[in-house]
Amino acid sequence: MNPLKLGIMGASGRMGRMLIEATLDNPDTTLGGAYVRSISSLIGADAGEFIGGERIGVALAPLDVAKVDALIDFSLPEALDEVLSQCITHRIPLVMGVTGLSQDQETKLTEAAKHIAIVYAGNYSTGVNLSLNLLATTARVLGLDADVEIIEHHHKHKIDAPSGTALMMANAIATTRGQQPNTVINHGRSGAAKRVAGEIGIHAVRGGEIIGEHTVQFITAGEIIEITHKAQSRATFATGAVRAALWAAKQPAGLYDMQDVLGLKS
Repeated sequence: MNPLKLGIMGASGRMGRMLIEATLDNPDTTLGGAYVRSISSLIGADAGEFIGGERIGVALAPLDVAKVDALIDFSLPEALDEVLSQCITHRIPLVMGVTGLSQDQETKLTEAAKHIAIVYAGNYSTGVNLSLNLLATTARVLGLDADVEIIEHHHKHKIDAPSGTALMMANAIATTRGQQPNTVINHGRSGAAKRVAGEIGIHAVRGGEIIGEHTVQFITAGEIIEITHKAQSRATFATGAVRAALWAAKQPAGLYDMQDVLGLKS
């Protein structure tokens, strides 16, 4: 079977470079396209220049998915309309790793999933997705008897807060406890801010070059249970995204996440 030809959106960025490497390292995938903004000064440069200097015969270009089998996008929310339009036109499955989408953009993603397979996750790490199952189990056992606090650390360049992963964790806990996530999440505290029963606190720390660390505390009257995930390399996210693309290429239209890709949903 021929390798799956992947397109990488935002190919010159930090995650883009990781995604190119992960694509080339996987024997079941090959790089079919490396895309940057149409105004980028890097158009025409060989994508290999961004992963060690060796030419790989794929030049950075404006988005055009006509010749790829699947697209991975870890760029910026501003590119979403163009990405969805092209993927729908050419019936190309999409792995969406962009965080910080607005409610309107998430609605567009859901609508697009009626036409193509889309994997949309706040985190593509296998470990994080296993952690979500542990969090759901813990929340099921402790219920509302535990006060839940989520502390997430990321590098100082990260734009959105809280992280998509922290929100995934809060959603998993709230849903398991029969709560509506948007009504119980408290983003940090200041001033007179006594804890409300049943709320889930999220605290975003930004500094240095931290790749991503998430700790969830279940605090009861007699003990504290902590579940922590620490990413040691961005390569784990890229490897997971490539795995998701291989999976999505075999699926019918629909909106999926990494729990689906990893077979973790009951």
